[in-house]
Amino acid sequence: MGGDASSGAMGGQLLPGITVFSCNTSASGHSTFLLTGFPGLEASHHWVSIPINLISVVSILGNSIMLFLIRTDPALHQPMYIFLSMLAASDLGLCASTFPTMVRLFWLGVRELPFELCAAQMFFIHAFTYVESGVLLAMAFDRFVAIRDPLHYASILTHSAMAKVGAAILVRAVLFNLPGPILLRCLLFPQISVLSHCYCLHCDLVGLACSDTQVNSLVGLVSILLSLGFDSSLIMLSYALILQTVLSIASPGERLKALNTCVSHLCIVIIFYLPKLGLSVLHRVGKHSYPALAVLMANLHFLVPPFMNPIVYCIKSKQIRQCLLKCFQQKRVDVS
Repeated sequence: MGGDASSGAMGGQLLPGITVFSCNTSASGHSTFLLTGFPGLEASHHWVSIPINLISVVSILGNSIMLFLIRTDPALHQPMYIFLSMLAASDLGLCASTFPTMVRLFWLGVRELPFELCAAQMFFIHAFTYVESGVLLAMAFDRFVAIRDPLHYASILTHSAMAKVGAAILVRAVLFNLPGPILLRCLLFPQISVLSHCYCLHCDLVGLACSDTQVNSLVGLVSILLSLGFDSSLIMLSYALILQTVLSIASPGERLKALNTCVSHLCIVIIFYLPKLGLSVLHRVGKHSYPALAVLMANLHFLVPPFMNPIVYCIKSKQIRQCLLKCFQQKRVDVS
């Protein structure tokens, strides 16, 4: 996603009258980064951003409602739904990390972001992404235990065990992302640098640095492999074991019933990982040929999972639908 050090020189063309410092006179910690909207569509940013902002608002409302339902309804105090509440919380954190700069850029026209805010946003975006990946792995384990060993399901996935899993996921996300902002302070940046997106990402910032970035790149690669790479591998392994277990069931009806309990989780796994794959391919094939498409894909990469997760579970989960209808009926009775 990152550009190269020469990207900083673009700032002089985009903002006339601003002096862009070369790499020879750059200063660490005192840089200003310019957010990028949709190249070539600057005059229509308000209109283009309307669907993006609507998706963000719906994502915040949907995940907030999901958290409220799971918190207030005792029928949803089950391992699968507790993990779903963790997923909704991470989605809200991701929305809170990306939404402010998108509003600043698309509606207020403010592109400048100081180094400290940019590094903080980078940390929270990647941290919540790692949290979501870890929760998806925990949910895959939940489905594996429910199908493979249903008799011991309640004794394995106790509330204490789930609390420890949630704490471990959070600690891992913080530890893996904490070195990023710290190491960035050791790099030299032009006084003004142009980012590739409307928020700050680690690879983007590292690509704009003037000094040696081998350590930063290595740390970023290791953290991705040990989080997203590790999680996706174990998720695939869990589904291979689930499929093996399901195929050993004699009754076709029971097979279908067991597989149906995994459909919702499998959908959100695909929704989470597929945009990442598409964005990665686009950046290697046609980022410079289709810059607006690259920006759109990057926005969808962070907006689609929080938007779709509540919808998928509301459609597929009968218990959540019943709980939601119960809340609406109760409100109607109160109003009457």
